[in-house]
Amino acid sequence: MRTPTTRYTILGAGVMGLCTAVELASRGVRVTLVDPRPEPGPHACSWWAGGMLAPFCEGETAEEPVIRLGQTAADWWAAQGVEVIRRGTLVLALGRDRAELDRFAARTREHQWMGGEALAALEPDLDGRFPRGLFFPTEAHLTPRVALCSLRARAAALGVAFVETAPEGQRIDCRGLAARDALPELRGVKGEMLVLRLPDLALSRPIRLLHPRIPVYLVPRGGGVYMLGATMIESAERGRASVRSVLELLSAAYALHPAFGEAEILEIGTDARPAFPDNVPRLLWRDGTLFLNGLYRHGYLMAPVLARMAADHLLSGEPVELLQ
Repeated sequence: MRTPTTRYTILGAGVMGLCTAVELASRGVRVTLVDPRPEPGPHACSWWAGGMLAPFCEGETAEEPVIRLGQTAADWWAAQGVEVIRRGTLVLALGRDRAELDRFAARTREHQWMGGEALAALEPDLDGRFPRGLFFPTEAHLTPRVALCSLRARAAALGVAFVETAPEGQRIDCRGLAARDALPELRGVKGEMLVLRLPDLALSRPIRLLHPRIPVYLVPRGGGVYMLGATMIESAERGRASVRSVLELLSAAYALHPAFGEAEILEIGTDARPAFPDNVPRLLWRDGTLFLNGLYRHGYLMAPVLARMAADHLLSGEPVELLQ
């Protein structure tokens, strides 16, 4: 059993570092958060996330702990004062990909089959475009950039100190892919995404469009702005979106609704997600440092989970789930 301390230094001010800082500080722990650029921005993988709090949809490919533990994420974010939009997730497929929808349904739970009229009642602008789909009513989403700024403000209000150079003391490493210098088993999974503006189309919830090769999702950001993502490429490359990927993403958006042919492209973003070989995030002790890493594509879903586990473990000295 480890002896709890009352002061910790957290490395990395992305979603994992900020969640951990807030969780510890809210329990009376003195926290210093270290990042060369502690203000949220496009330098961080968290900036480019979809922000979907969708544990049951992720169950198509995710391991059981992600599905089970991720169900608590929406309430955690709401408790921090972050706006959480609870309108569920809609999963659709084009006619030629009908088998993908059946396969998705067989691999997930907590969904409802919806016919064309029911789909149109949920999203009137999709009326007549899809004969059936899956609706996951308990899922939610948030806007990552707003959530990061809100969480940073909450951390500051709780007394978290933001610095550029790490002081001495007990460290918690939340650097994501940059932690490969200590965690060689980490790998990068590149994701490319776009931000589009289309005021003439009003979609109110995340929509996943299935495809056997490149399934995509569309997340409303309000004001006719949508985040469209995201590729899954086994690469640690962080700064280049390929023409092929952008074309595939835009083609999928156009297939969802032809109005996207007139959308304005506001941003094209890319970064690399940190992942362990089994794609399950975890806590690891290495040389006296506690690492929280491997969030993969589940950053906003699983960062609160790992933050709570880290605080429980550090303050009680007892082992927790996902600790290795």
